[in-house]
Amino acid sequence: MGENQQAITEDQWQRAALIWDYHQMHHELRPADVAIGLGSHDLGVATHSAELYHAGLFPTLVFTGGNSPTTAQVFPRGEAARFREHAITLGVPTEAILLEPNAANTGQNITLSRDILITAGITPTTILLVSKPYMERRSYATARKLWPDVQILCASEPLELDDYVKSIGDEKLVLDMLVGDLQRVIEYPKLGFAIEQEVPEDVHGAYESLIHGGFTSRLIAP
Repeated sequence: MGENQQAITEDQWQRAALIWDYHQMHHELRPADVAIGLGSHDLGVATHSAELYHAGLFPTLVFTGGNSPTTAQVFPRGEAARFREHAITLGVPTEAILLEPNAANTGQNITLSRDILITAGITPTTILLVSKPYMERRSYATARKLWPDVQILCASEPLELDDYVKSIGDEKLVLDMLVGDLQRVIEYPKLGFAIEQEVPEDVHGAYESLIHGGFTSRLIAP
């Protein structure tokens, strides 16, 4: 833990684990017409997309994402472009991948990927969204709002919270991101960005407790 990171208590870890589990949809995966790998700082999305492709779950894979402040330095050519390069090194054929290099948020990930698929002559009825583990529920709610006539399944790397924290290397940041994504799950339906998702009382209590504990760097600006 770095000098500037606060110590995280056992109680806070337990609350974070509750939110971590809530963020995952626990969908039983089955074959889909296409998969969409949602761009981010986490190259594990591309790794897991490649694994699911090789498992025969879909014939076509869209990688979507331009850059954000957190990815501009690590993926200077853009999130989707870097994900595509990585998937090709893992054996996904170039011709199986479509590239959407401009999206700047989850809503654009969905709408611009839909446009790319239409241009390619693909009209899917089932879509597998591959995201970071704590982004499954938000991406599901967003896709259901913006693309209501398709079936949405969600997948992410099968990691426990501890393993994910080790892969990112910043405990405080991961908890901040868990809290920030849950705030978006709660608030975005009111703004028309996503469908409503029920938040169990214990999950909401964990969320309020972590905000009170200072895990706030990824909250929406008031």
